Formats: sequence, structure tokens, C-alpha cells
Amino acid sequence: MIPVWFHWNGREQVLATPPKAPKLKALVKNPKVSLTIDDNPFPHKVLLIRGRARLEPVDGIVPEYATAAERYFGCEQGQAWVQQLRGMISSMVRITITPEWVGLLDFQTRFPSALSA
Repeated sequence: MIPVWFHWNGREQVLATPPKAPKLKALVKNPKVSLTIDDNPFPHKVLLIRGRARLEPVDGIVPEYATAAERYFGCEQGQAWVQQLRGMISSMVRITITPEWVGLLDFQTRFPSALSA
């Protein structure tokens, strides 16, 4: 499991990574992915997504990455982080995942099958 920031654009999950990230070799070899998005408050909610990753090199910072940074850090700190990152890397890889299958575990009305009666 590799934690990453993401952005939902209404059609696909968008992630970004530096071009030398080890995960890119794995995604080129096998673009089939599963993505799990969960939260911390109880009762837990878990979104399960399966799809195929598409990779696109991007000059500079992937715009959806900057949006995710602001969502996670807040506007001011998110913009500061992206500005700092611009000084560290000149490009990124945009990873898009179009859901082919989606499941939900909300631990109130839907439980993992091992817990179901």
C-alpha cells in the first residue's frame, strides 16, 4: 500500500508522482490497479476502486496535485508546498484511473464479507 494524494475530477481519480518514482515501473508493467480511499472517524467508510492507470508526463506540477495539496494542507500551506516542490522537480507524471468497478464499505449498512452473516 502506498499512500498518495488524489483528486476526483468527476470522471476519474487523478494522482501525480515524480518521474523517477518506483511505482511507475510497476504501472507500466501492469496498469491494472486497485485504489482504496478511507477515512479515520468511526464508523469507517471505505471506497474501493478498480481500474486501469494511464500515465502522462507533465512539465511542471500536475494541476490536480496542486488542488489536492490545498485540500490536504489548506490554501496557504498547500500553495507553499507546491512552490517548494517546483524548486525540487521540473516535471511529474499524471496518473489517471477511470473506475471500472466500485465498492463501498461503510461499517454501518455494508460490512466486509467475512463479517456478514
